[in-house]
Amino acid sequence: MLSSVLKSEVAIQANRKIMKAFVAYRHLAELPLAATYLDLRKQIEDHRNEVNDILADQNDINESTRAQLDAISTALAELQASRSQNGTLNNHRPIGFIQPKDEVK
Repeated sequence: MLSSVLKSEVAIQANRKIMKAFVAYRHLAELPLAATYLDLRKQIEDHRNEVNDILADQNDINESTRAQLDAISTALAELQASRSQNGTLNNHRPIGFIQPKDEVK
């Protein structure tokens, strides 16, 4: 605007410097937002990777626990089957101070 009124070389240079200052200010104003956006994006990616790692570890633990529970169930079933085959399940002595009726004097 100044250069259009005065039409001198100094006015043209001043106008160019003013325009460069506005462009630099606009870039400066946009830069923190872009940096903040990129920083937030990186943080979100880091959190997403961390959550995925935690979920994978938890899934491994669950599979291990499931395998252990299956092994315990199998062992208990085998013990119960062997006790019922031997007949020791019904003919055992009760626990505690109760004496069986056939041992009472």
